[in-house]
Amino acid sequence: SVDCSFSRGVCDWKQDADDDFDWNPADRDRGDGYYMAVPAFVGHKKDMGRLKLLLTDLKPKSSYCLIFSYRLAGERVGKLRVFLANKKNAPVWEQNKGKDERWRTGKIEIFQGAETTNSVTFESERGKGKTGEIGVDNVILISGLCPED
Repeated sequence: SVDCSFSRGVCDWKQDADDDFDWNPADRDRGDGYYMAVPAFVGHKKDMGRLKLLLTDLKPKSSYCLIFSYRLAGERVGKLRVFLANKKNAPVWEQNKGKDERWRTGKIEIFQGAETTNSVTFESERGKGKTGEIGVDNVILISGLCPED
């Protein structure tokens, strides 16, 4: 398994230069490291911020599971989407609001065909809200299918 959380920095994360705003590090409540966040007040409605995880060494014809923590805190904070590089147009995962401000777990199965996925993009779309944030943390890639809860 590969730990791509932001505090350790073993993975290659890139801010998209063609989007409207950047994701920024935010300190965790417990003080152990940080997560990446987009505050609700950044940008204008419908603006996008994309954070890309570059994946290397994924084997063809195998499956992986991407597990991550996410939070959508605040009224009408916007949307969080995840895209895989080889499925450009449609998000493989999308969430547009949290029931509360708690962190939740997202899981995405990545099946490698002959062409391998070389990146995963977390995209934040600005909503109408003025408070809250969209956050992502604890991004882990494991080989095999996603475990059941």
